[in-house]
Amino acid sequence: MKQIPFIFLLSVAGSFILSGCISRTETPPVPALIVENPVIMDTPTLAFGCSVKFADVEPTSMPNSASFFPPVSAADFSMGPADASVTIVEYCEFQSQGCAGMANVVRELLQNHANLRFIFRPLPLIGILDKSDKAVLAALAADEQGQFWAMYDLLFTKNNEWAGLRPGDFNAWVAGEASKMGIDGGQLTAALQSDQTTTRMMSMYEAAKQLSIPAVPLVLINGKLQQSYVLDYQNMSDTIGLITLGQKQFTECPPFNIDTSRQYIATLKTEKGDIVIGLFPDKAPLAVNSFVFLARAGWFDGVTFHRVIPGFAAQAGDPSGTGRGNAGYLFNNEINNLLFDKPGLAGMANSGPDTNGSQFFITFAPAPDLNGSYTIFGRVLSGLDVAEQLTARDPSQGTLLPPGDKIISVTIEEK
Repeated sequence: MKQIPFIFLLSVAGSFILSGCISRTETPPVPALIVENPVIMDTPTLAFGCSVKFADVEPTSMPNSASFFPPVSAADFSMGPADASVTIVEYCEFQSQGCAGMANVVRELLQNHANLRFIFRPLPLIGILDKSDKAVLAALAADEQGQFWAMYDLLFTKNNEWAGLRPGDFNAWVAGEASKMGIDGGQLTAALQSDQTTTRMMSMYEAAKQLSIPAVPLVLINGKLQQSYVLDYQNMSDTIGLITLGQKQFTECPPFNIDTSRQYIATLKTEKGDIVIGLFPDKAPLAVNSFVFLARAGWFDGVTFHRVIPGFAAQAGDPSGTGRGNAGYLFNNEINNLLFDKPGLAGMANSGPDTNGSQFFITFAPAPDLNGSYTIFGRVLSGLDVAEQLTARDPSQGTLLPPGDKIISVTIEEK
């Protein structure tokens, strides 16, 4: 009787799985001016109306010491800084479309997140895909010349060329392609045929067998297993952004340093031009104090306008770019006689009463529905036309969105 491979995998949406699909729970659209997924805070301190939270973004910002999977070691194939705040570990191979698709996602993540380390653990699908083991052998053979990542790129970028070859034709193809890249083809061929390389591959296979890997690609972020339905660029980028933000958040409320009798003018230098906002310290001292504190700390530098709804408002202030981040503290609403009765008003985004953080918005038109629920802390003095030219993007409409325009810097003038 033919032995059934330990990874009895079915092809579903480009991935190979053992267990049943986990259905995704659909999240209803989020209103335009709120902070998504709020975290319940400590009881606010009445004197300042501000409270502090711990950076408890999931997955945690530190590696998960209780992970069932082996920790990263010198034996792993690694790309990126060893001290990165985020480590992605992927178990995959080279022939399947699911793994090829994940390679594209990882490539984009590495391009857009500097503080990211990627670990690839080859897992051949022996007995399932006809050249999966041969491709893994090719990567290990190239590693003997210090060219693992070059072979990794070759196998994925030219997957369509070799995936349809007969198994007997693969070695000649890969040796020829490798030679074009400066890899010694003869040495590669010898390594492909050596018992040492085969033994090395089988040890990886057996190690994965002991873990009962249920699916490929299998991805961990800081030691935490990621569900298959979040293995797309946007979801993974959001997770990385939130973990990175957790290391940047403040651990205490800002000191109250503004003078409510003085004028404060904020200049937002953006990729589209300058937006100048006159702040209202007498009407919204908490909001102005926080905004000035964050601006002077460089919090807004490089932050995108993650939500821009033409005819309504533009929202920014979250360095993670997800619409879920804050500065590590929240403060109370400041509702006064100001109304959203004209364009160009600056308000604080929130997720309910007294949950103001670092996110703010600029209105493009009167918005009476916002009255009584959102703090108005300033008014655009010039550059409203710049704000109206910001790239439209509505995260509630899906993940295939254009990049948001960046705030280059925010400077504060005090008079």
